[in-house]
Order: sequence, then C-alpha cells, then structure tokens
Amino acid sequence: MDNEVLESVRALLPAIEKRAAAADEARRIPESTIGELADAGVFRMLQPARYGGLENDPADFYQVVREISALCCSTGWVASILGVHAWQLGLFPEQAQDDVWGEDPDVRISSSYAPVGRLTPVDGGYELTGRWSFSSGCEHATWTLLGALVVGARGKPVDFLTVLVPRADYRIEDMWDVVGLRGTASNDILVTSAFVPEHRVLRNYEQAQLKVPGQQVNQGPLYRLPFGAVFTSAITAPVLGAVSGGYASYLSRMKERVRLSLGGGRFTEDPFAQVALARAASDIDATILQMDRNIRELTALATARKEIPMELRLRTRRDQVRGTERAVAAIDMLFKTAGGNALRRGNPVERAWRDAHAGSVHVANDVERALAMYGRGAFGLTVEDNLV
Repeated sequence: MDNEVLESVRALLPAIEKRAAAADEARRIPESTIGELADAGVFRMLQPARYGGLENDPADFYQVVREISALCCSTGWVASILGVHAWQLGLFPEQAQDDVWGEDPDVRISSSYAPVGRLTPVDGGYELTGRWSFSSGCEHATWTLLGALVVGARGKPVDFLTVLVPRADYRIEDMWDVVGLRGTASNDILVTSAFVPEHRVLRNYEQAQLKVPGQQVNQGPLYRLPFGAVFTSAITAPVLGAVSGGYASYLSRMKERVRLSLGGGRFTEDPFAQVALARAASDIDATILQMDRNIRELTALATARKEIPMELRLRTRRDQVRGTERAVAAIDMLFKTAGGNALRRGNPVERAWRDAHAGSVHVANDVERALAMYGRGAFGLTVEDNLV
C-alpha cells in the first residue's frame, strides 16, 4: 500500500527544516508544526479506524518519523511519541478510548512510563500520586499515560500499571533544558491524589502477554503486536532519522571542503574520510533493513492470527537496540572527521550528533540489557520483561 501520509509530510519538510534551529532554542516544537503534522495524518497512522484512524503498517509510520527526524529530530521524536500513543490507547478498554476520542478524535496523548507513581485502590478505581519526568511533547497533549505501582496493605507494590490521566488532573512543570532533543519539551508531570477509574488502567503483564481489553473492539492486526516492538521501534526511528540527516548534510558540505592542514588537498580525496563515510552509510542501511524486516514479519503473523514466537520478539529488540547503537557510532565517525566547524552550534551535523546521543539514553535503548535478554532466549532460558 502506498504511504499517502509520507507524501503529505514530504511537502512539509522544507518548513520543518527552517524551524529546526528555532525549535532547538525555544525548547519546544511550534504549534504550527504540530498542526501541520496532524493535518497530514501523522498522528492518525496507528490510531484505531473506529475513530477515523488509518491503522497503517507500523513500518510506514517509522519511515515517516525517520524522514521528519532527518531535518529536525526533535520534531520527529515528538511525532513518533505522540503517534505511537494513539496505538497504545487502542489496547485500553473501550470506555477509556471513548473518554479520549469520543468527542474529538484528534486528541493527543503524552507519556512517562517509569513506575514512580503510587496507586492506592479505592471504590471504582485508584487514587494516583506522583511526579514523572521526560514526558515528551506533553505541551501538545491533553491526556497522558503514566507508569505506576499499586501499593498493597503493607506498603509494598503488588502490580505495575499504565494509567490514563486527563489534563485537568495533572500539572506540567517546565524542567527541560538539556543538550540534545531540546525541542521535545520533555517536561515533568505532577499528579496529587487524582482518581483513576478502573477502565483507565492497563496491566503491563496483560500487555506483555498480547492479551489486552482493546482487542475486543480493535480487531485489526496492529493491536496484536507487542508493545516491546512497536514502542521501542518508535524510539529508535527518530535517532536513525537524525543520523540519516546528519549523513546527508555531511556529504553535501564535505564535497566542497579543502583542507588547510594535514598537507591540504580536497577533503573528498582523504581515504580515512571515505572509509568513515562508507561505514556510516552501511550501518544506517543495515539498521533500516533489519528493523523493517522484523516489524513486517510481526505484522504478517498478526494478520494471519498466528502466534508471535518469543524468538522473533527478542530478535526485534536485539536489532532495535543495535540499530540505535550503530546509528550513534555512525554519527560519531562523521562528527570526528567533519573538522572544527562541526563544533559550531546550529549546524545540522552538530545537532544530529547531540540529538542522536540524547535519544540513545532512553530506557528502550538499554543495549546491554536487551542483548542479554536475547542471549538468555537463545540459550533456552526464560525471559520475563515488559519491553519484549
């Protein structure tokens, strides 16, 4: 199927590129950009068709994210995060989906999944209190998904849930002043004694088992895919896009460069620069090919209503974290050979380098942990993790 959203987004890319530096300085994406992405259908790509969503192949969604991120990674990151949340809400009970999209299907959702919130059972649901960091794009959303632990009678956690909270029940505190992904406005969320009805919670165990309430009404293959594949790929896609954009900018700028040191001469004749360019290009291509292969295999199994084997889920995580690792290594190689001018704030290579490194520290990109899970599975040992 043609990726119609991608064609619409490509028309927006020149303007997104022009706003990239301003978004970096302002520490947030312009509302005009968010509106344009919404009109292009980016936030509907993974949304249930019941609410006017497109239920696209997630591989097509990641391609859109990569192309946006190639010109402004902060914009691509926010588009990816807000876009993938429309998919996750489709896993919640029908009433939760109606609460968010019943009157306005364009409503957007942010998140912060760290289980730092405390849930106390009360009649009809839970009472929630906590403070969460790193809620990317929260200024552009009116609901949020938060990680929280249910606290038992003895004060010990007894369950790990993702809860859905409306804007009226939380406060945003501006804390985002960082090195990379500066435009994502990944600020803090504060909640004090808010009531969360039972239908607005999703148990992480059920999500990991691929048996969620939303499948009763959203019966397409998209909602039978693992969170550990769909969400984590949405984290790597903008990093990979940023590095792809950094590569393109490097190639364009360096073609005309003449060295003033190391014997002079045209930069393009330097065999060390040629090797660095080749390695970076190969790593970018390999990552895209592996990630697309895995996502499409997962989608094919879900479409055929076949069981998704753990080995494929583990392979998807393996290639996703290695993809981030290779992307960061690629931009490092380019940055080190780009010369002193690459240090100047605002040039695309420098911004791609900062953004890729910032994205790499997300918990979904914990390389050693994910690779250890793959190794355990390959050795026939049991793997229990919510991000697989």
